[in-house]
Amino acid sequence: MLETLLDPLFLFFLVGFVGGVLRSELKLPEAVYHLLSTYLLLAIGLKGGVQLAKASAGEVALPAVAALTLGVVMAVVVFFVAKKFGRQARADAAAFAAHYGSTSAVTFAAVLATLVRTGTPHEGFLPVLLVIMEVPAILIAIFLHRAGEPAAKGASYGAVVHEVMLNRSVFLLLAGMLIGLASGPGRFAPFEVLFITAFKPILAFFVLEMGLLAAQRIPELRKSGVFVVAAAIGVPLFGGALGGWAGLLAGLSPGGATVLATLTASASYIAAPAAVRVAIPEANTGLCVAAALGITFPFNLAFGIPLYGWWVDWLVVRGA
Repeated sequence: MLETLLDPLFLFFLVGFVGGVLRSELKLPEAVYHLLSTYLLLAIGLKGGVQLAKASAGEVALPAVAALTLGVVMAVVVFFVAKKFGRQARADAAAFAAHYGSTSAVTFAAVLATLVRTGTPHEGFLPVLLVIMEVPAILIAIFLHRAGEPAAKGASYGAVVHEVMLNRSVFLLLAGMLIGLASGPGRFAPFEVLFITAFKPILAFFVLEMGLLAAQRIPELRKSGVFVVAAAIGVPLFGGALGGWAGLLAGLSPGGATVLATLTASASYIAAPAAVRVAIPEANTGLCVAAALGITFPFNLAFGIPLYGWWVDWLVVRGA
């Protein structure tokens, strides 16, 4: 755990968070932020596509089914928990389900960087699971909202699918994956310095900005009830435990299962907010983003990733 807290990625996040709390002038220019996010999403997609070109359909099939199932299960569980125990309005419960059923590309990048730092072997096609889990939970959450309120306002399912699939994060991930898949390992080799070797140092600048954004969300969290804060930690713990177990059942290595656990434990604050604003305009999207970015993201970065790795190792030892 101490190694994670001393990892440069977490320290960069901490610097950004402290700077935001103290209201320093620390701020990445908007153009730089968009450039970094574009690089991050393309790099993840490219690496996944290149590795997918080397993998067989049999290797990917079960993990893909597990990822899809996890996204659906998390959305349904979070929706009913938020509605029954959190006493959230149906629209707000659906919004939480969309955010916590979907995934965070930055958290995914952080767990990959952790596995590289610790020398833990893992499958190269794991970005495929990120893409698979990004979309279904959002659609399931919207369906659950509309199933109970037939007259609910919002865009049609076709418009929602268009918004989700052409959302910047999903589009860049898919585009990078297709480029990597088409080019293959040989043609991708000249780009490895930029998209593999330099990945973690560039990610650090993006995480710095995440720290600043997390600090800006503190006022919204102060206004929320105890349930939101508890759910922002409890849901990731549940998702991490479920995802790690499902990853091993699907035949992933311990490193791959740790990544799937982290994906299941993460929360979206890019794709989900955009889709929810279109489909469920009456939902409190700001609170969902505050919980995902202000609590869940730093929790996973500091404590969750090593905890999910420990859980997977324990399951391996127990033969589960």
